Amino acid sequence: MFKAKILLVGPSESGKSVLANFLSDATESIGGEYSPTQGVRILEFEFQSVTGLGKNAGCEVELWDCAGDSKFESCWPALMKDSNGVVLVFNPDMPSHLKEIETWYSSFVSTQGGQDSQCLLIAHHKPGSGADNRRLGLSPQLSKLNMIHSNLEEDPEEVRQEFRHYLGSVVKSLSESREREEMSIIN
Repeated sequence: MFKAKILLVGPSESGKSVLANFLSDATESIGGEYSPTQGVRILEFEFQSVTGLGKNAGCEVELWDCAGDSKFESCWPALMKDSNGVVLVFNPDMPSHLKEIETWYSSFVSTQGGQDSQCLLIAHHKPGSGADNRRLGLSPQLSKLNMIHSNLEEDPEEVRQEFRHYLGSVVKSLSESREREEMSIIN
């Protein structure tokens, strides 16, 4: 079984904690009063049947729900250490989030040498927002990422399936990295 450390990052009030709770089955309800994450919350769970290498494999997930407040920026290098993937979350109904998500991408992916295949961009629609899945005005960098629209009121299982698919690409990358490491030891 593979173990993956996935960072959930993005602007404040984008829905990261709601998504983290949902994906880890940490809560029954989707809504609730907003309470900003302080620093980071780490949720651990298993995802069975993650398709990564043409076969199904289990994956132990450490989902790091990172605070969206820039006052925690000094902690970011520690959060990024040994991470295997980054999920960027933003609320498309908040115009400032479109610009902010570029900064998050730059800080957590491009400056760290991360691969776009290990990133997932989630346009998270809050309950009652009247989700609009139109094409967003994303930068060219963000446009090439795999992006999904998330609405936990309307289609929660689609979000879970997309996350499982994303985990499959992370597991594939982990497996390929492990194989390269083993081959370098043999040679």
